[in-house]
Amino acid sequence: MATVEHGLWCVVPAAGSGSRFGADRPKQYTLIAGKPVLQWTIERLLAHPRIAGVLVVLAGDDDFWPGLGPFASKTVLTAMGGGQRSDSVLAGLRALPDSVAAEDFVLVHDAARPCVRHADIDALIERASPAGGGLLAAPVRDTLKRADASGRVAATESRESRWRAFTPQMFRRAELDSALESAAIAGIVVSDEAMAMERAGFRPLLVEGRDDNLKLTTQADRAQIEFLLLRGVD
Repeated sequence: MATVEHGLWCVVPAAGSGSRFGADRPKQYTLIAGKPVLQWTIERLLAHPRIAGVLVVLAGDDDFWPGLGPFASKTVLTAMGGGQRSDSVLAGLRALPDSVAAEDFVLVHDAARPCVRHADIDALIERASPAGGGLLAAPVRDTLKRADASGRVAATESRESRWRAFTPQMFRRAELDSALESAAIAGIVVSDEAMAMERAGFRPLLVEGRDDNLKLTTQADRAQIEFLLLRGVD
C-alpha cells in the first residue's frame, strides 16, 4: 500500500515558452518582487514539511536556470523536458530518484503557480491519498457563457458540478507514468495529469483549495501574485 509518511517528491514542469505571456523570457522566469516566479514556487514547495524534494523539468535551451537558487537543504534535481507539458511531466517522473517507488504518490505542480497554500497541500495529501489520487480545484462561482464564432453569447451554461483545476495534482508514480504514456501513444495531448488519469479509467478526487492559488498566465495576473507574495502566503 502506498504511503506518504516518508515525504513526497514534486515534479515541476518548467520547459514551456510562455508565449501567451508576451515577455522577453519564459514566464516562469518573470521577476516578481526581484525574484523569478519559478524560484518563488520552488521555495514555497520546499518549505512544506511533507515535501522531500523537487524535480524541475527544463527546456533543452534554458539559459535562465543557472541563475536561480541557492535553495533550502532539501534536494532539487533537474531533467530535460519535451514539447508538451505532458511530455515534461513524464520525463520528470522517469528522472525521479530510485527511492521513489512505483506505488508512491508524487505531486505535480505548475512552475508559475507560486501562491499555493501549505494548508491546501496538506488537505490534498490527506484526502487524495486514500482516494487513490486527486487534485486541488475550486468550484466555478461565476455564470458561464458559451460563445459562438462571432464572439456573441450562444448559450448560458450551468455551473453546477463545474470545477476549475489547480495544482498540485497527486497520483501514484507508476500509474501516472502509464496514463501519460498511453495518451502520448494515442496522440492525445492532455492538458493536465488528471485528464490522463481520467482517460485511463481513474476518477481523481477534487479537493477544494483556495481561489488565490493563482497561475501566472497573462500580465494581468502579475500584480495579484506580487501582492499575495509580498503580503505573505500562509
